[in-house]
Amino acid sequence: MPISSRTFALSSAVVAALVLTSCSTAVSSEPGPDPSTAPATPGHSAGSPMQATASAGGGDRLRVEALAPRAVLTYDGGLMTVDTETGEVLAGTETEGFLRLNNAGDGRHVLISADDGFRIFDTGLVAEPHGDHDDYFVQAPARTGSTIEASEPGHVVAHEGKTALFADGSGAITVMDSAAFGDGEVSADEVEEHSTDAVHHGVAVPLSSGDLLLTQGTKESTTTVQVLSPEGEVLAETTDCPGVHGEATAMPTSMGDVVTLGCENGPVVFRDGAFHKVPVEETYQRSGNLFGSHESPIVLGDYKIDPDAEQERPTRIGLIDTLTASMTTVDLGSAYWFRSLARGAEGEALVLTYDGELNILDEQTGDIIHEVEVVQPWEEPEEWQSPAPTVKVGADGLAYVTEPAARKLHVIDIAAGTLLSSVDLPKTPNELAVVTGDAEASGHDHGHQHADDEDHAEDEK
Repeated sequence: MPISSRTFALSSAVVAALVLTSCSTAVSSEPGPDPSTAPATPGHSAGSPMQATASAGGGDRLRVEALAPRAVLTYDGGLMTVDTETGEVLAGTETEGFLRLNNAGDGRHVLISADDGFRIFDTGLVAEPHGDHDDYFVQAPARTGSTIEASEPGHVVAHEGKTALFADGSGAITVMDSAAFGDGEVSADEVEEHSTDAVHHGVAVPLSSGDLLLTQGTKESTTTVQVLSPEGEVLAETTDCPGVHGEATAMPTSMGDVVTLGCENGPVVFRDGAFHKVPVEETYQRSGNLFGSHESPIVLGDYKIDPDAEQERPTRIGLIDTLTASMTTVDLGSAYWFRSLARGAEGEALVLTYDGELNILDEQTGDIIHEVEVVQPWEEPEEWQSPAPTVKVGADGLAYVTEPAARKLHVIDIAAGTLLSSVDLPKTPNELAVVTGDAEASGHDHGHQHADDEDHAEDEK
């Protein structure tokens, strides 16, 4: 698709919130049309009425009838925002270093993991409540100029209207309303600060009860998961989760939230106020990347069994039944990697394998519903930071798959099992986040993806 040569400067705002610090904002150098002058504005059907309004962030925005999903993709030297319906690159932002992306949970903002913390990026999709409906606006994507401080920013978990940030370098946990990001600001009175007993690579999940699920451990060993009351009382605990890593929420029961965590001796499930160990046949069984859905009690996980492998290439996946604390496996006949997994709007399990197919499975039976040829055959790179195909699912129920070798972004209809479109990209994509304007915090495609790095060498053996 042709890319316009026009460019625009990204706006910035300095936020004086308790946990925020000002940071510099790079100016766009990536070709991309100005949304205010493009013939078909993202999320807007040509010819339909719209009007310009002033945005709270200081830039112009346009009222539209509906929002079109936007994809934020990193590349070597920056990140770009793409309208997935038109294929237009709306903005490019120069940023040095390897970038990691996390959805903030509000359907609008993306958090960029950086040395100083989580930098807030506004994708420009705005849904404002108005009586019994939402009013929709679009504006130029931009770094907000604000950062939530964190030493070695790690996991981001959005659940039931709350977003929790974990700082691996300090053990600090920051919890806030997912809606608190607003136009890039976080209100101090909506921020809760927690801490773990010792510094470690961990994760925290805000529960709908107001309690907090979190890991406890050290840099050398992490085996404990706890649920704490707002007053700090330990309500539930397990110490049988060596190498604890990753989390996913599933369909809640009448007694509350259900959370699954990956361990190195089989997963553990928090359900009905207690932890339940999932038995496995192997002495070593690691599911470090887990994906759940509020539409299903089943959690999808990777399935690794070789503790000595420098780079294990599994072909089996695990389907964890959180109601019975049991797991079945499915052999897909082709390997996958940690960025291959996702969940559909109806709970379907999605896995992109080396043969280039997106496998769409019935998570209850393990049967393959669709096999969609999406990308050319590929293999996991030796360095996990290197570009390779990535799968994400938006709140719209569509799957988005990057193909770095071809510089493409593919869009798949999960229910129909068909490839809807392919977008040509000006740069080789690496990480991917997709926003639709709808909050992701409802649990759909909930999970975590993570792999090796210098600090977490045990993450993806």
